[in-house]
Amino acid sequence: MKTAIATASYAGDFERCRLLCETLDTHVTGFTRHYLLVESEDVSLFRQLENAHRVVVNERDLLPSWLKAWPDPLTSGKRRIWLSPRVLPLRGWHVQQMRRIALAAHIDDDAIFYADSDVAFLRPFDAGMLWRGENLRLLRHDGALLRPVPGDQLMWSANAGALLGIDPAQKSPHDYIGTLIAWRRDALLSMCERIESLHDANWVEVMGRVRRFSECMIYGRYADEVLEARGHFHDSLDLCRVYWFAPAPTDEQFRAFVAEMTPGQVAVGMQSFIGVDTDHIRKLIGY
Repeated sequence: MKTAIATASYAGDFERCRLLCETLDTHVTGFTRHYLLVESEDVSLFRQLENAHRVVVNERDLLPSWLKAWPDPLTSGKRRIWLSPRVLPLRGWHVQQMRRIALAAHIDDDAIFYADSDVAFLRPFDAGMLWRGENLRLLRHDGALLRPVPGDQLMWSANAGALLGIDPAQKSPHDYIGTLIAWRRDALLSMCERIESLHDANWVEVMGRVRRFSECMIYGRYADEVLEARGHFHDSLDLCRVYWFAPAPTDEQFRAFVAEMTPGQVAVGMQSFIGVDTDHIRKLIGY
Protein backbone atom coordinates (compact mmCIF):
# COMPACT_ATOMS: atom_id res chain seq x y z
CA MET A 1 0.00 0.00 0.00
CA LYS A 2 1.33 3.44 -0.93
CA THR A 3 1.31 6.28 1.57
CA ALA A 4 2.05 9.96 0.92
CA ILE A 5 2.77 12.56 3.59
CA ALA A 6 1.18 16.01 3.45
CA THR A 7 1.71 19.25 5.34
CA ALA A 8 -0.50 22.31 4.91
CA SER A 9 1.52 25.39 5.85
CA TYR A 10 2.05 29.11 5.30
CA ALA A 11 4.85 31.68 5.34
CA GLY A 12 4.52 32.42 9.05
CA ASP A 13 5.32 28.78 9.81
CA PHE A 14 8.14 28.44 7.30
CA GLU A 15 10.97 27.88 9.79
CA ARG A 16 8.88 25.39 11.73
CA CYS A 17 8.12 23.60 8.47
CA ARG A 18 11.81 23.56 7.60
CA LEU A 19 12.55 21.83 10.91
CA LEU A 20 9.73 19.34 10.27
CA CYS A 21 11.24 18.52 6.87
CA GLU A 22 14.73 18.02 8.30
CA THR A 23 13.54 15.72 11.06
CA LEU A 24 11.21 13.87 8.70
CA ASP A 25 14.07 13.27 6.27
CA THR A 26 16.14 11.85 9.13
CA HIS A 27 13.57 9.63 10.81
CA VAL A 28 10.67 8.76 8.49
CA THR A 29 10.65 6.01 5.87
CA GLY A 30 8.11 4.03 3.89
CA PHE A 31 6.38 6.91 2.09
CA THR A 32 6.23 7.99 -1.55
CA ARG A 33 6.20 11.80 -1.50
CA HIS A 34 5.95 14.62 1.01
CA TYR A 35 3.57 17.31 -0.26
CA LEU A 36 3.74 20.87 1.10
CA LEU A 37 0.34 22.51 0.50
CA VAL A 38 0.59 26.29 0.45
CA GLU A 39 -1.08 29.44 -0.82
CA SER A 40 0.02 30.87 -4.17
CA GLU A 41 2.00 33.72 -2.62
CA ASP A 42 4.03 31.27 -0.51
CA VAL A 43 5.00 28.85 -3.27
CA SER A 44 8.37 30.43 -4.10
CA LEU A 45 9.37 30.55 -0.42
CA PHE A 46 8.58 26.88 0.19
CA ARG A 47 10.34 25.74 -3.00
CA GLN A 48 13.54 25.93 -0.92
CA LEU A 49 12.38 22.80 0.90
CA GLU A 50 11.84 20.67 -2.20
CA ASN A 51 14.03 17.63 -2.81
CA ALA A 52 13.80 14.27 -4.52
CA HIS A 53 10.76 13.21 -2.47
CA ARG A 54 9.27 16.58 -1.46
CA VAL A 55 7.16 18.83 -3.70
CA VAL A 56 5.32 22.09 -3.13
CA VAL A 57 1.69 22.20 -4.26
CA ASN A 58 -0.04 25.50 -5.01
CA GLU A 59 -3.54 25.68 -3.51
CA ARG A 60 -4.71 27.09 -6.85
CA ASP A 61 -4.18 23.57 -8.21
CA LEU A 62 -6.30 22.09 -5.42
CA LEU A 63 -9.21 24.42 -4.65
CA PRO A 64 -11.92 25.98 -6.86
CA SER A 65 -10.93 29.12 -8.76
CA TRP A 66 -13.80 31.07 -7.18
CA LEU A 67 -12.17 30.91 -3.73
CA LYS A 68 -9.52 33.62 -3.60
CA ALA A 69 -7.10 34.87 -0.94
CA TRP A 70 -6.80 38.58 -0.09
CA PRO A 71 -4.83 40.61 2.47
CA ASP A 72 -6.82 40.73 5.69
CA PRO A 73 -7.46 44.40 6.62
CA LEU A 74 -8.02 43.41 10.26
CA THR A 75 -4.34 42.40 10.48
CA SER A 76 -2.98 45.26 8.34
CA GLY A 77 -2.40 42.74 5.59
CA LYS A 78 -0.12 40.51 7.68
CA ARG A 79 -2.51 37.58 7.29
CA ARG A 80 -4.83 36.48 4.52
CA ILE A 81 -8.55 35.98 4.26
CA TRP A 82 -10.34 33.82 1.67
CA LEU A 83 -13.47 35.33 0.12
CA SER A 84 -16.22 34.29 -2.26
CA PRO A 85 -19.96 34.99 -2.55
CA ARG A 86 -20.43 31.24 -2.13
CA VAL A 87 -18.91 30.94 1.37
CA LEU A 88 -18.49 32.81 4.62
CA PRO A 89 -15.10 34.57 5.04
CA LEU A 90 -12.47 31.91 5.70
CA ARG A 91 -9.19 32.10 7.62
CA GLY A 92 -5.99 30.26 6.85
CA TRP A 93 -6.76 27.44 9.24
CA HIS A 94 -10.04 26.77 7.41
CA VAL A 95 -8.37 26.65 4.01
CA GLN A 96 -5.47 24.51 5.23
CA GLN A 97 -8.04 21.88 6.20
CA MET A 98 -9.61 22.09 2.75
CA ARG A 99 -6.23 21.63 1.07
CA ARG A 100 -5.66 18.46 3.05
CA ILE A 101 -8.91 17.00 1.79
CA ALA A 102 -8.50 18.26 -1.78
CA LEU A 103 -5.08 16.63 -2.25
CA ALA A 104 -6.74 13.21 -2.55
CA ALA A 105 -8.09 14.07 -6.01
CA HIS A 106 -4.60 14.87 -7.31
CA ILE A 107 -2.49 11.88 -6.23
CA ASP A 108 -2.77 8.12 -6.63
CA ASP A 109 -1.48 6.95 -3.25
CA ASP A 110 -3.68 4.70 -1.12
CA ALA A 111 -3.42 6.96 1.93
CA ILE A 112 -2.24 10.36 3.11
CA PHE A 113 -0.40 10.78 6.41
CA TYR A 114 -0.75 14.36 7.67
CA ALA A 115 2.01 16.11 9.63
CA ASP A 116 1.56 19.69 10.87
CA SER A 117 4.29 22.31 10.42
CA ASP A 118 5.01 22.52 14.14
CA VAL A 119 5.92 18.83 14.42
CA ALA A 120 9.47 17.51 14.84
CA PHE A 121 10.18 13.78 14.47
CA LEU A 122 12.54 12.50 17.15
CA ARG A 123 12.30 8.74 16.62
CA PRO A 124 12.29 6.41 13.60
CA PHE A 125 8.91 5.91 11.99
CA ASP A 126 7.95 3.69 9.05
CA ALA A 127 4.74 4.82 7.34
CA GLY A 128 4.05 1.18 6.58
CA MET A 129 3.16 0.81 10.28
CA LEU A 130 -0.05 2.74 9.53
CA TRP A 131 -1.40 -0.33 7.74
CA ARG A 132 -2.67 -3.71 8.89
CA GLY A 133 -3.00 -5.52 5.62
CA GLU A 134 -5.38 -3.34 3.61
CA ASN A 135 -6.79 -1.56 6.67
CA LEU A 136 -5.52 1.91 7.59
CA ARG A 137 -5.05 3.26 11.09
CA LEU A 138 -7.82 5.63 12.21
CA LEU A 139 -7.04 7.70 15.29
CA ARG A 140 -10.05 7.60 17.61
CA HIS A 141 -10.33 8.67 21.23
CA ASP A 142 -13.23 6.53 22.34
CA GLY A 143 -15.90 8.30 24.39
CA ALA A 144 -13.89 11.52 24.61
CA LEU A 145 -16.88 13.71 23.74
CA LEU A 146 -18.88 12.26 26.61
CA ARG A 147 -16.56 14.12 28.98
CA PRO A 148 -16.10 17.92 29.23
CA VAL A 149 -14.07 19.02 26.22
CA PRO A 150 -12.37 22.33 25.39
CA GLY A 151 -13.26 24.69 22.58
CA ASP A 152 -15.68 23.84 19.78
CA GLN A 153 -15.22 20.08 19.52
CA LEU A 154 -18.87 19.26 20.19
CA MET A 155 -19.94 21.81 17.57
CA TRP A 156 -17.39 20.44 15.09
CA SER A 157 -18.73 16.92 15.61
CA ALA A 158 -22.35 18.06 15.20
CA ASN A 159 -21.51 20.03 12.04
CA ALA A 160 -19.64 17.02 10.65
CA GLY A 161 -22.79 14.96 11.08
CA ALA A 162 -24.88 17.59 9.31
CA LEU A 163 -22.43 17.76 6.38
CA LEU A 164 -22.56 13.98 6.04
CA GLY A 165 -26.33 13.66 6.33
CA ILE A 166 -26.18 11.74 9.61
CA ASP A 167 -29.30 11.90 11.81
CA PRO A 168 -28.78 14.76 14.33
CA ALA A 169 -30.02 12.45 17.08
CA GLN A 170 -27.08 10.15 16.33
CA LYS A 171 -24.37 11.99 18.25
CA SER A 172 -20.84 10.64 18.07
CA PRO A 173 -19.12 10.06 21.42
CA HIS A 174 -15.68 9.91 19.80
CA ASP A 175 -12.95 12.46 19.11
CA TYR A 176 -10.85 12.01 15.96
CA ILE A 177 -8.57 15.04 16.25
CA GLY A 178 -4.81 14.50 16.26
CA THR A 179 -1.57 15.95 14.98
CA LEU A 180 -0.26 12.91 13.08
CA ILE A 181 -3.18 11.16 11.38
CA ALA A 182 -3.79 9.06 8.27
CA TRP A 183 -6.76 8.96 5.91
CA ARG A 184 -7.60 6.70 2.98
CA ARG A 185 -7.63 8.38 -0.42
CA ASP A 186 -10.65 6.39 -1.65
CA ALA A 187 -12.57 7.31 1.52
CA LEU A 188 -11.76 10.99 1.06
CA LEU A 189 -13.02 10.90 -2.52
CA SER A 190 -16.26 9.13 -1.62
CA MET A 191 -16.72 11.46 1.38
CA CYS A 192 -16.57 14.51 -0.89
CA GLU A 193 -18.94 12.86 -3.36
CA ARG A 194 -21.43 12.21 -0.56
CA ILE A 195 -21.32 15.82 0.66
CA GLU A 196 -21.85 17.12 -2.87
CA SER A 197 -24.72 14.71 -3.53
CA LEU A 198 -26.47 15.57 -0.28
CA HIS A 199 -26.12 19.35 -0.61
CA ASP A 200 -26.09 19.77 -4.39
CA ALA A 201 -22.96 21.92 -4.30
CA ASN A 202 -19.18 21.61 -4.39
CA TRP A 203 -17.89 20.18 -1.09
CA VAL A 204 -15.65 23.25 -0.56
CA GLU A 205 -18.70 25.48 -0.87
CA VAL A 206 -20.69 23.35 1.58
CA MET A 207 -17.93 23.38 4.18
CA GLY A 208 -17.32 27.09 3.62
CA ARG A 209 -20.93 27.90 4.41
CA VAL A 210 -20.58 26.17 7.79
CA ARG A 211 -17.19 27.66 8.68
CA ARG A 212 -17.08 25.99 12.11
CA PHE A 213 -15.71 22.58 11.20
CA SER A 214 -12.90 20.13 11.80
CA GLU A 215 -11.71 18.01 8.90
CA CYS A 216 -10.68 15.34 11.42
CA MET A 217 -14.22 15.11 12.78
CA ILE A 218 -15.71 14.99 9.28
CA TYR A 219 -13.43 12.20 8.13
CA GLY A 220 -13.69 10.27 11.40
CA ARG A 221 -17.49 10.30 11.46
CA TYR A 222 -17.59 9.40 7.76
CA ALA A 223 -15.22 6.46 8.24
CA ASP A 224 -17.07 5.15 11.29
CA GLU A 225 -20.72 5.97 10.68
CA VAL A 226 -21.04 5.92 6.89
CA LEU A 227 -18.36 3.37 5.94
CA GLU A 228 -18.92 1.49 9.21
CA ALA A 229 -15.11 1.44 9.66
CA ARG A 230 -14.54 -0.60 6.49
CA GLY A 231 -10.91 -0.27 5.44
CA HIS A 232 -9.84 1.02 8.87
CA PHE A 233 -8.70 -0.14 12.28
CA HIS A 234 -8.92 2.02 15.39
CA ASP A 235 -6.01 3.22 17.50
CA SER A 236 -6.15 5.69 20.39
CA LEU A 237 -2.41 6.44 20.59
CA ASP A 238 -1.36 9.97 19.63
CA LEU A 239 1.85 9.45 17.67
CA CYS A 240 2.86 13.03 18.50
CA ARG A 241 3.20 14.49 22.00
CA VAL A 242 1.94 18.07 21.77
CA TYR A 243 2.63 21.03 24.06
CA TRP A 244 -0.64 22.94 23.75
CA PHE A 245 -0.73 25.84 26.14
CA ALA A 246 1.22 28.98 27.04
CA PRO A 247 3.47 29.95 28.68
CA ALA A 248 6.33 28.50 26.67
CA PRO A 249 8.26 25.80 28.53
CA THR A 250 11.65 26.43 30.07
CA ASP A 251 14.56 24.36 28.74
CA GLU A 252 14.19 22.02 31.70
CA GLN A 253 10.45 21.67 31.13
CA PHE A 254 10.98 21.02 27.42
CA ARG A 255 13.52 18.26 28.10
CA ALA A 256 11.13 16.70 30.61
CA PHE A 257 8.32 16.95 28.05
CA VAL A 258 10.41 15.03 25.51
CA ALA A 259 11.53 12.49 28.10
CA GLU A 260 7.88 11.73 28.91
CA MET A 261 7.07 10.59 25.35
CA THR A 262 5.45 7.16 25.46
CA PRO A 263 7.17 4.26 23.67
CA GLY A 264 4.79 4.53 20.70
CA GLN A 265 5.19 8.27 20.19
CA VAL A 266 7.61 9.35 17.48
CA ALA A 267 7.36 13.15 17.40
CA VAL A 268 6.72 16.27 19.45
CA GLY A 269 4.76 19.37 18.58
CA MET A 270 5.03 22.89 19.95
CA GLN A 271 1.97 24.97 19.14
CA SER A 272 3.13 28.14 17.37
CA PHE A 273 0.89 30.42 19.44
CA ILE A 274 2.70 29.64 22.72
CA GLY A 275 5.74 31.61 21.57
CA VAL A 276 8.50 29.01 21.42
CA ASP A 277 11.33 30.18 19.17
CA THR A 278 12.02 27.62 16.43
CA ASP A 279 15.79 28.14 16.58
CA HIS A 280 15.65 27.36 20.28
CA ILE A 281 13.68 24.14 19.66
CA ARG A 282 16.22 23.24 16.98
CA LYS A 283 19.05 23.66 19.48
CA LEU A 284 17.31 21.65 22.18
CA ILE A 285 16.67 18.65 19.91
CA GLY A 286 20.09 18.80 18.24
CA TYR A 287 19.25 20.26 14.84
